[in-house]
Amino acid sequence: MKTIVYEPTEENIKKCAEIIRKGGLVAFPTETVYGLGADAFNEDACRRVYEAKGRPSDNPLIVHIARASDIGQLTPRLSEDIVKLIDNFWPGPLTLVVKKKDTISKTVSGGLDTVAIRLPDSEATRALINWAGTPIVGPSANTSGRPSPTKAEHVLHDLDGRIDAIIDEGDCRVGIESTVLDMTGDVPTILRPGIVTRENLEAALGKTVELDPTLTAGKPADEDFKPKAPGMKYKHYAPKADMLIVEGNREDVKNEVERLRVLNEKLGNKVGILLFEEKTFNEAAHEFFADLRDMDEQGVDMILAGALSDAEGVGFAVMNRMLKSAGYNIVRV
Repeated sequence: MKTIVYEPTEENIKKCAEIIRKGGLVAFPTETVYGLGADAFNEDACRRVYEAKGRPSDNPLIVHIARASDIGQLTPRLSEDIVKLIDNFWPGPLTLVVKKKDTISKTVSGGLDTVAIRLPDSEATRALINWAGTPIVGPSANTSGRPSPTKAEHVLHDLDGRIDAIIDEGDCRVGIESTVLDMTGDVPTILRPGIVTRENLEAALGKTVELDPTLTAGKPADEDFKPKAPGMKYKHYAPKADMLIVEGNREDVKNEVERLRVLNEKLGNKVGILLFEEKTFNEAAHEFFADLRDMDEQGVDMILAGALSDAEGVGFAVMNRMLKSAGYNIVRV
């Protein structure tokens, strides 16, 4: 099977919607990263998503909808806080974890009684969902564990021949996956940080928002941990090269990165360097995954990355991806 790449014309999106209706797989653009779409109510199609990606079956899938009112197909009730979040952040890069209806299979939910839901801001993708006539699951459209795809060519590189089609809408605006917020407990809890920050959420809700303990543990989750959202348990976003994060005072970090670069090159290794300027956290979010993939293409053996200092905002979200990419391989100077 050859994967077809489509421009996001109305005719092409309708073709892709027909593929979804027939149980096929279509990669679609969002403001964050490209997602891999299948009919959320077609269990066989959802299993094919796991197979195409090589994704562990206990890693839940995010369900994408075309309009906010469609959330009623997936969850039995909405709290006042959920309505506030929808009003403030949808369409956009915020995923809400809520109690699921029985119509959502455990294949989609990773065996849990919750479902993760998002309304993306790409008009092409909302049209795809609308014409397909069903919510669609949409994990990142990459081989499981690899850097997330921010361009259609990234999707094609990983999944050519494994999926039916790709809608190519160019470069994703944000560049890291959506913030995932668990709304099933007493206190809203961030399960995966993103460009919608804790501060943003607290301002909209007028109450405290917590961070899941896995985000500050500084190590991978235990094997028996049951993830409520993607990106919580398994090694993610990894380049082919070994990766080391250097943390500390900015000048000390730069000096240590240079020392390690020289040492590795003397050993015959090709070295790639990721040193985002402090405070340019949105730019770091946009560039991070694309830079990792570029370094893979260049055949880099070792990536040296400077840690970002942001404790809770967008920089914190980028550091979350950076730590997982490096397998928590970090030195402090």
